[in-house]
Amino acid sequence: MAVKSRKNRLIGNGTLVTWLPYLSPALIFYVVFMAWPLLNSLWLSLYTGSAGIGRRFVGFENFIRLFTVQQYSERYWSAFLHTCIFFLIHFAVQNGLGIVFGTLLTGKNLKGREFYQTVIFVPVTLAVLVTGYLWKLLLNPVWSAPFMSRLHLGFLVRPWLGDRATALICVSLVSCWQWMGISTMMFVAALRNISEDYFEAASIDGANPLQVFWHIKLPLIKPVAGMVAILTFVNNFNAFDVVFSMENVNGAPNYATDLIGTLFYRVGIAGQHPVGIPDPGMGAAIAAITFFVLCLGVIPTLRATQGRN
Repeated sequence: MAVKSRKNRLIGNGTLVTWLPYLSPALIFYVVFMAWPLLNSLWLSLYTGSAGIGRRFVGFENFIRLFTVQQYSERYWSAFLHTCIFFLIHFAVQNGLGIVFGTLLTGKNLKGREFYQTVIFVPVTLAVLVTGYLWKLLLNPVWSAPFMSRLHLGFLVRPWLGDRATALICVSLVSCWQWMGISTMMFVAALRNISEDYFEAASIDGANPLQVFWHIKLPLIKPVAGMVAILTFVNNFNAFDVVFSMENVNGAPNYATDLIGTLFYRVGIAGQHPVGIPDPGMGAAIAAITFFVLCLGVIPTLRATQGRN
């Protein structure tokens, strides 16, 4: 009786009737373009073949082959390691500098604030393919040698993208350079929302700028820092375009820049050498594992950073 009375109060107050029309477009969009493709991908990972070449149900055989057959396991673990390195570089460089730049841009005595904000954010507006191609030319010793020599920086002329030891680092730093504006602007917004009362109290207590940042600013922007870390984690484990534009879908040189995204493309869409025939089921298995890895990283971070203090 109590449940029925509460339901009638909700409907009587117009809560459900009022919210539903506004929620329906977003809900439909989410189901059609996100939830359904995700469920369909998980279901596809249990099949082998494609719709036109005799698709058949194989259960968890794709997952077993991925970790036991050397042709797949070697490439998968290599791509997984490179993706982790790719993420760690972004987390340290992109987000670290984002906090530093955000702190500097919110300083009271900074002149030319709008100019610096524009300079930092401009790379975000460029297409990834354009950015990757331009940096590919800059890092090519054939194109950069004359320019670097005039600047007496000839020691920097080397095949950065052709060396296994530096290729992944260079690709990661280029990606950091392009997307640093997003994290910087998010930290700027978070720092500007901090009440001036905290800073006045810290000034009265004689706190220096480092103490103010460490004990006041950093704890108060923790929810935003957690969200930036989650976005970085998710985007990096789905990265594809930057490697495609600067190297190729094989993660040259010799798979040194191969990521989960490029491996998925080769296996599930383009067909991986030496077979050359796409295996959508195996590609879906790689995507399914990536989804669960993202859940393992995102959920604890959300609980640690978005909870109430």
